[in-house]
Amino acid sequence: MSTIAPTAWQTRPAPDSPQGWVERAAEVSAVLATDAAARDHAGATPHAEIRLLKDSGLVTLLGPVEHGGAGQDWPTAYRVIREVAKADGSIGQLLGYHYLWNWAARLVGTPEQWQQVEAEAARNQWFFGGAVNPRDNDVVVRDEGEHLLFSGRKTFSTGSNVSDVTVLEGVLEGTDDHVFAIVPSDSAGLTFHDDWDNIGQRLTESGSVTLDEVRVPWAAAAGYVDKKFRPRVYNTLNVPTIQLVFAHFYLGIAAGALETAATYTRTKARSWLHGGHERAVDEPYVIDTYGDLTGKIWAAEALADRVAEEGQRLHDAPDEVTEQDRGEFEIRVAAVKARATEVALEVTNRIFEVTGARSTASAEGLDRFWRNVRTHTLHDPVAYKRREVGRFVLTGDLPEPTWYS
Repeated sequence: MSTIAPTAWQTRPAPDSPQGWVERAAEVSAVLATDAAARDHAGATPHAEIRLLKDSGLVTLLGPVEHGGAGQDWPTAYRVIREVAKADGSIGQLLGYHYLWNWAARLVGTPEQWQQVEAEAARNQWFFGGAVNPRDNDVVVRDEGEHLLFSGRKTFSTGSNVSDVTVLEGVLEGTDDHVFAIVPSDSAGLTFHDDWDNIGQRLTESGSVTLDEVRVPWAAAAGYVDKKFRPRVYNTLNVPTIQLVFAHFYLGIAAGALETAATYTRTKARSWLHGGHERAVDEPYVIDTYGDLTGKIWAAEALADRVAEEGQRLHDAPDEVTEQDRGEFEIRVAAVKARATEVALEVTNRIFEVTGARSTASAEGLDRFWRNVRTHTLHDPVAYKRREVGRFVLTGDLPEPTWYS
């Protein structure tokens, strides 16, 4: 892939505002866009792309300033994800998952645990992967005195082959208690399988993983003190936080698709021979379609940004989050997720109506936008997101915290 040498950013001061970091993300996106279609076609492990995220400083966006991080908030992180996803949906997803798993220690762990993790992550520019898949329940965690042993298999482990550390999850043997822990990705017994071969999000390294007695100190079991978990309502904010990540990179992919299509329409598309116009950009139906799709993206982005701000208020006071707060936030996120899914699928499909038959050439790569959205939006049925919203409107019922709500 095309790259910017690390010194290109290292010789410039780091951004000092949310907008500055979004602009930095736009620079990264411009680099990724130069060969996005070719990289999607090749499907190679994105080592250079992750290096780009590290060199630009985006990896440590949420990290503490005193340890080399940017100290930014979640609304900024969501906008950064969206910007990166415009050029490459896979890298936008990887970055979004990284932010969530980096934040997982704060969501689940004790203050001592998350402070240590965040400091080490910022100082060492750790990139996070996650061997956490709620549809798999076969990872067993065995208590071995001072240590835990994780054994089993997960169908998906996003970011596996490009991560520095990996979040593990399993059930403590003989109980219903889940255990999360962060381990080096090269830990003994942790084997990532190169078996991700789907139609979209090809560079996310989301293949399966086998855990063969991966050894973890009890002290690294997030949120556990003296082998007992200390629950907080804030622990359950992981699902709406990651679901909002999904919505933002869907909208980023949609915006990237529309921008790419518009460039094609301006420079390559031909007007319809019976339409009476010399240029495609003068065709009334083309103008109408771009106006329609742009308005839908802008509206969905505005809703997504508003809900991100609502979520930040919960992140700012984690010990004060109530079940009502959490439930109402999940409802808002569900609405964003549903709308973002619908808009992104519509945009990435309809761009072909205004680019024409020649735009379907493999070299153009316009199909990757739809493939990426279609692949990830099947993560969980969007109908259940609409159901959450509908039930709340009709009965006031809040969704029970689960792995998907």
